[in-house]
Amino acid sequence: MSNSLKQWLNIIYVVFAFCSALFLGALKGILVGPVAGLVVIIGNVGVILGLFPAHVAWTIYTLIKTNRLDAPLKVALLFAMPALFAIWLGLGIVGSVLVGVGYGFFTPWVSAFEAFRKDTECRKFVHCIVDGTWGTIKGSCTVVRDFADICYHSYPIYLKELCESSECSDEPQTLRLVHMPACIIAGLLGLIVDIPLYTVIAIVKSPYMLFKGWYRLLHDVVSREGPFLETACIPIAGFTILLWPIFVIGSILLAIFSSFFIGLYGAVIVYQVTRLSDFYSTLTNFLPKITEDSVFTLRQEKSFQRGVAYVIAMVAEFDEYTNDWLYLREGSILPKPQYRRKRVSHSAEFSIRGNQAAGGKFSSASVEAPAMRMPSLAPSRSVREAIQEVKMVQIWGNMMKSCELRGKELIDANIITTADLNEWSKAKCSSEATIVGVGLPSYSFLHSLLYSIKAGSDGLLLLDGIEVTHLNRPQDRLLDWFFHPIMVLKEQIKVINMGECEMRFLEKIVLFGGDTQRMKAWEHGSTVPQDALRAAQIQGIGRRLIGMTRCISKFPTYRRRFCQVVKALILYSIEEEGSTRLSSIRSVTSIEIV
Repeated sequence: MSNSLKQWLNIIYVVFAFCSALFLGALKGILVGPVAGLVVIIGNVGVILGLFPAHVAWTIYTLIKTNRLDAPLKVALLFAMPALFAIWLGLGIVGSVLVGVGYGFFTPWVSAFEAFRKDTECRKFVHCIVDGTWGTIKGSCTVVRDFADICYHSYPIYLKELCESSECSDEPQTLRLVHMPACIIAGLLGLIVDIPLYTVIAIVKSPYMLFKGWYRLLHDVVSREGPFLETACIPIAGFTILLWPIFVIGSILLAIFSSFFIGLYGAVIVYQVTRLSDFYSTLTNFLPKITEDSVFTLRQEKSFQRGVAYVIAMVAEFDEYTNDWLYLREGSILPKPQYRRKRVSHSAEFSIRGNQAAGGKFSSASVEAPAMRMPSLAPSRSVREAIQEVKMVQIWGNMMKSCELRGKELIDANIITTADLNEWSKAKCSSEATIVGVGLPSYSFLHSLLYSIKAGSDGLLLLDGIEVTHLNRPQDRLLDWFFHPIMVLKEQIKVINMGECEMRFLEKIVLFGGDTQRMKAWEHGSTVPQDALRAAQIQGIGRRLIGMTRCISKFPTYRRRFCQVVKALILYSIEEEGSTRLSSIRSVTSIEIV
């Protein structure tokens, strides 16, 4: 068969596959979309309205109880609460509707195109018909479950940590009533200026974004680059060309939506500059000779002017960002005044702050990692390279599998009991049952790092042998916040070079936290280092591990998956107790017979 005939057959196959996936995907979207969409909309709206009184009560209680805010600032926030809760209701309900419609209709459609990445031809068309039907409905239930976890579990944890962190804060946030008019005017000015200008810039540049995207995708079709490198993925790329106008409309709506919060942030800028000015004014009372010039200069720079400068500069920065994203001219023709004395550098620093609670709770956990340079990647990778990328599903699965294995080991050693597992299941949030909710995943995470170090891995080595590095890690913003500090923590553990007894001591710290009674009861050869500095280093590593686990536990997907792990461990613990009782009964019976 000649090459030209093969190319024509290949083209015919691609056209036939694209048309089939387009028709079947649209049909599945029409049939399955309303059901899945209604599940998401009714479920999420029900969660929002059902928990709304509790959210109001939790928030007001936390605002009153916390010591991080002074009385005037608390009063100002209490007056702003009705508007904030109204925004939450409006955005929550509208967002639920958009997510329900988008997920219910487009998920079956996309699954029809994804089916053509299967191995055999018969499987492709079978999956094109079957995929995205019942799975979409189940996925909509999962979306509601994860959203409920955020509202019912994660949000109270944030509020509780806010109250507990106020006990360790040195200076509360203050607000003088005389500064409130400037903050309010700056916030309103930000809304009046930023929202219309953001909208105009997004609409004016949207035609260019539309045709630029189409041109790029069609260029990849002709040159067989990017997503069109492999024949099996051409239908998916064709689907991207078809839906590109929807992406453009979505980017316009996202720009308008973000401009609302960016404009309101002008009030925060005024507040921050005001506090800085008050700080320097207080400092002059003690060091008048040293700070006289700097205070005089700062007083000349009024905070309201900085707020106005921020509002104008944000429009120029948005214009500059869109120019860079669309490969237009560099910079912006709009004015960009400086609204801070010093530019804040965007470093890759990572900070997690937990808090110490009484009665066997975990102590404060903080993670601070220096910036790390990432290897520059090409802006567009081929589909073959993207397939080799480790997916977040694999990482979640390995994390939960590791927790289950380590939990079974601790149950066998009688370190974790059925009562501990039941306590976590009945607890409202993970911090109420720290040994299972925080200690077990921290203990598992520690052993994952030690496993990677012993294997000589450059990244993080998972249980199934998959190595997650800077090159193949998932391109996810949330993972970026954790991957850099994890690598730094791994290097710190490697540099410390702990002995076996010190490693056992670290295991106690991450598993039991501040529960000294449980730590003393677990005799497994651990010793506290005699050197105070080395002991502090090991305890610091333990606090960082606990801090990372606390942050990860707030993710909705985490709680749903960890619930399955705890259920499996409860069943395993009951089976172990039953087998132990059975063996004891048999031993007693044999003694009586003798």
